[in-house]
Formats: sequence, structure tokens, C-alpha cells
Amino acid sequence: MRAAIGVDLGGTKIAAGLVGAGGVVLDRASAPTPAAQGPGAVLDTVVDLVRSLLERTGGDVVVSGCGVGSAGVIDAVSGAVSSATDSLPGWSGTRVRDVLTAALAMPVAVVNDVHAHALGEALHGAGAGSPTVLMVAAGTGVGGALVIDGRVQSGRRGVSGHFGHVPAIEAVGRPCTCGGSGHVEAVASGPAMCAVYRELSGDASVVDGREVVRRAADGDAHAAASVALAGGALGRMIGGLLNALDPDVVIVGGGLASAGEAWWTALRDAAGAERLPLLADTPIVGAALGADAAIVGAAALVAATVMEEPA
Repeated sequence: MRAAIGVDLGGTKIAAGLVGAGGVVLDRASAPTPAAQGPGAVLDTVVDLVRSLLERTGGDVVVSGCGVGSAGVIDAVSGAVSSATDSLPGWSGTRVRDVLTAALAMPVAVVNDVHAHALGEALHGAGAGSPTVLMVAAGTGVGGALVIDGRVQSGRRGVSGHFGHVPAIEAVGRPCTCGGSGHVEAVASGPAMCAVYRELSGDASVVDGREVVRRAADGDAHAAASVALAGGALGRMIGGLLNALDPDVVIVGGGLASAGEAWWTALRDAAGAERLPLLADTPIVGAALGADAAIVGAAALVAATVMEEPA
């Protein structure tokens, strides 16, 4: 049996999985990300997790290689990190692919973690069987990817999918995490939804989006308005992307996808009002693979890379 290793490398946790045919995760291992100890410690943790999975494989399993979905912007040619946030200090410039290839003695492919998430959903999750899949993820930030015929469209610099930095009328004047202002992430992310609630309610104690969602369900009008604004702003953006890209399906994931029916209603209503009539039947659905999506997508990436290598 052939399999591949998939790694989801985030700022707080690293998860790895042995992935078999059909995107089935056969075994898992995880560890906290030693971000404060620097890139070397982070990559050593990846190596330890992969080796632990390899040690547990049976003799009938042939592992093709290791795919990594990493936080940060990834250069498609070098497999190095072009840009990263402070959640992984010193991560920018790290040659992830080269270091792991040498340490693991197997083919390694590296892609952005959200791109890996989208690829997993497109191939084996909610987008399975659809040629063109638009993935939008909303949580701490807002991102996503376009997957066409099983390939992530990463763009010239690997920056494609930073949907959170699309301008939004709901966010005019609001500062964005990128240093600009007026971007959809400034109202549609989890932290932004909390900030809006604090402004409306005057309650400075709320710092978790789940608490805003809970209060909205309990009838808090300020919380309901914050949830509706976040869902509606994201929906308007999705409607615009539908008009621009015409995908077969839109998959919505991330932490806010579990924000409840009010959030989803606001999203779907706003997307419906924004998109062209010809696109009214394009489905907008929730992600299906949960925490396994990036692992599955990363493993699929390396499997494809290995298959394309000349004999």
C-alpha cells in the first residue's frame, strides 16, 4: 500500500498524518509548535513527528514523501518561506523544503497551510468531484484558495488567497492586521467580530468569538449585530469572488464556520444579493474534513509531485 505523510504546521500546533488512498488518514501525531525556540526547533519537531509515524507503519506501507502545509507565504520554486507573521519568530526565509528533504531523506513539498486546507477539501472533502473549487476560511484571519483540476492557484509570489485583504464597505476606516484599513478581515474575522461587539456593548471583557456567538444565541442584540456583520461582510466578498471566478462550488471553513445559523444566514443572504443571477445555483457549503483538511491536502501535494517526477 502506498501512502504519504501530510503535515499541518501552524503557529501553536504541528499535526502530522499518514494518508492513504482516498485521503484517508491512517495514523496521526501532533505536538505544540516550539515557536519561541526558533525555526530550527520547529523543523526538528516536524522531523520527530514524521519519524514517529514512519516507525509505526507496517511493512506493507510504502511512503512516497512528505507534504507540508506551513504558515506563511511559500515560494513555489524554492519551498522556502517568503513572508511570515510574528506567530513564528524568524520563520521568514526558512528553507523548509531543503531542510526537511535532507533530514527525512525523502521527497518533500511545501505549500501555504490554507492552500493545503483548500486542496484537501477540493480533492477529498466538500469539493470532491468538482473541477473548480473556491475555498474561503474565516477564523483568526480570512483566507482561502482557488483549486482548479486538483491544483492550487498560488499566484506569482504565492500570495494568492489573501481574501481577507479585499476592500469591504463594512470595514471602511477600520484598521486591518496587514497595516492597511477597510479590508474585509477587519470585520469578518473572529477577533474583528469581538472588537465590533466590544464597541457596541461597551463590554471590554469579551475576547473570544465563541462568547459573542453564545451571547447572540441567548438574545444579546449587540452580539447578534456583530455576528450578522461578520457573516454578511464575508458573504458579500464571496458573492464578488463568485462573479469574478465562477467556481463549481464554494467551501467555507475555519473557526467561524461553526458560528451558527444566524452567521450562515447572513453570509448566504449577502452572497446571494451580490452574485450575478446566472450564478444563483452555485452551492456554498461548509467544509467537511475538519482538522484533517490541511494534512490530507499536503499529502496529496507530495503524492502528485512524486508522480510527476521523471523516471
